Amino acid sequence: MRRLSIAERPDWQDTARAFGFTFHHIDGERYWDERYAYAFTLQQIEEDIEDPSAELNAMCLRLVDKIVRSEELMAKLAIPARYYDLVANSWKNRDPSLYGRFDFAYDGTGPAKMLEYNADTPTSIYETAFFQWHWLEQLIDQGRLPEDADQFNSLHEALVKRFDEIVPSESVIHFASVADHVEDRQTVAYLEDLARQAGLEPHFVPINAIGINADGRFVDQDEMLIDRIFKLYPWEDMLREEFAANVAGSGTQFIEPAWKALLSNKGILPMLWAEYPGHPNLLPAAFDDDDRAKAALGPRHVRKPLFSREGWDIELRGDGISAQGPVGGYGAEGYIVQDYAPLAQFGDRYAVIGSWIVGEDAVGLSVREDGGPITRDSALYIPHVILEEGQAIG
Repeated sequence: MRRLSIAERPDWQDTARAFGFTFHHIDGERYWDERYAYAFTLQQIEEDIEDPSAELNAMCLRLVDKIVRSEELMAKLAIPARYYDLVANSWKNRDPSLYGRFDFAYDGTGPAKMLEYNADTPTSIYETAFFQWHWLEQLIDQGRLPEDADQFNSLHEALVKRFDEIVPSESVIHFASVADHVEDRQTVAYLEDLARQAGLEPHFVPINAIGINADGRFVDQDEMLIDRIFKLYPWEDMLREEFAANVAGSGTQFIEPAWKALLSNKGILPMLWAEYPGHPNLLPAAFDDDDRAKAALGPRHVRKPLFSREGWDIELRGDGISAQGPVGGYGAEGYIVQDYAPLAQFGDRYAVIGSWIVGEDAVGLSVREDGGPITRDSALYIPHVILEEGQAIG
């Protein structure tokens, strides 16, 4: 695994605007950064990322099957008791999932270590599936990359296929997000386009415009029934809102389904370790209130709230390390503690590897890079390429 310095395309911002990539800068700061690229060998991709990702996903699904049979485990994950049946039934009915993303600590040597599973509302999908692929194609066309250069990236095609598999052809499907959040809205717009390519009819509804009719059915801003909906809005929030009481009887298909509330929870990390102790892609982990399990952890560890995202309220502690993520107000629901696995570091830059799952298959890779060991929402997106040793970018 190498971090390569390269010349950015002089017209890349014009290209981004032409393709609707409106958040390549956020609050005036770079988000997309093609002055660098991460290079992996095919062996690293296949053996260290792709195969372990598929195995971890299968392990997670087996864990869901165990959790939904236990009110004690549901409680450990802070699922509201009144919605145990909602979550369990969505699994028992095999409500289909679209996608997710594992985050790994990996530097090209040794097993990739699972940091968490963004199983419910992962973003950076447009950048991964489309824009970094376009970057690769342009550099090959310009002779700056070998003709046989590649990416671990069939995410776009896999998502189109998955929409076709889980939603009947020519169906209407609603897409919801916070309308004035630029990144979320553009992410959902891209998914709408994928659904359209799968022969579906997408309709956007702002998340706060969803209503309930006299029959207890969800409707959009035009009073149109919502039979199925992709929502870029996490279940841990949905299950704590008043309208959640209407979900079970609504007849609406939710993508992601309610059982994904289990896998998007940091509490699965100690549960996975308990189920598969010593697995090479897992890190030892414990619930923060389990002193016995915590005593078995290493001297350096990470404390994470169950529902944290984008580095919020995460702490690195012990044996020469100390770092605090941004304060986001998480933690009331509980914490887990996980052994510390250092991210790949190049100078003062730290890289986290994202491995994308569609259905049950690993189909793509993304790299986010930050100036510290806790990856925040301001982390840069860096494209990647598959090159063998000795091959370079011009």
